[in-house]
Amino acid sequence: MTYTSDDSPDLAPAEFDEAQEGEVFSGKARWYAVQVASGCEKRVKANLEQRVETLDVASRIVQVEIPQTPAVKLRKDGSRQNTEEKVFPGYVLIRMVMDDETWQVVKNTPNVINFVGAEQKRRYGRGRGHVKPMPLGQAEVERIFKQTQEQEPIIKIDMAPGDKILVLSGPFKDFEGEVIKG
Repeated sequence: MTYTSDDSPDLAPAEFDEAQEGEVFSGKARWYAVQVASGCEKRVKANLEQRVETLDVASRIVQVEIPQTPAVKLRKDGSRQNTEEKVFPGYVLIRMVMDDETWQVVKNTPNVINFVGAEQKRRYGRGRGHVKPMPLGQAEVERIFKQTQEQEPIIKIDMAPGDKILVLSGPFKDFEGEVIKG
């Protein structure tokens, strides 16, 4: 790979080595959103991380994240289950340097549908055009990760219409009721 003085202002090309190459690329890496098959986010992350190592593009595909917030699920028996809830179900965020090779690595990963970006129309014929991947803005990325770190756990109650309940406190204490679809 050839580098110009524009790519690395403080290093001459002769002084460049593999460790420094990763640092230069990670400085240029941007966050991209990738649409994946529903429910396959963890599988895509694992497959993509394996492909990055196998295909030797770790210096250009830096990080793969599934933004999640903590959640607590209350079951009918009263037990609590700590879980993680996806902020954007069906999407994975990837910090990478976009080029033809890294685009192919991500696009050809099983269960990856497409990058999020601007669709470019075909010049002729029918069908969908090519999607030009658009990087996420720095403010948007900071907002997403701040939301995942600071958000209070979401409490979900495992109930269905028709379930019987007993009010334990408040003005309707000791009243029985039934869950209805709201």
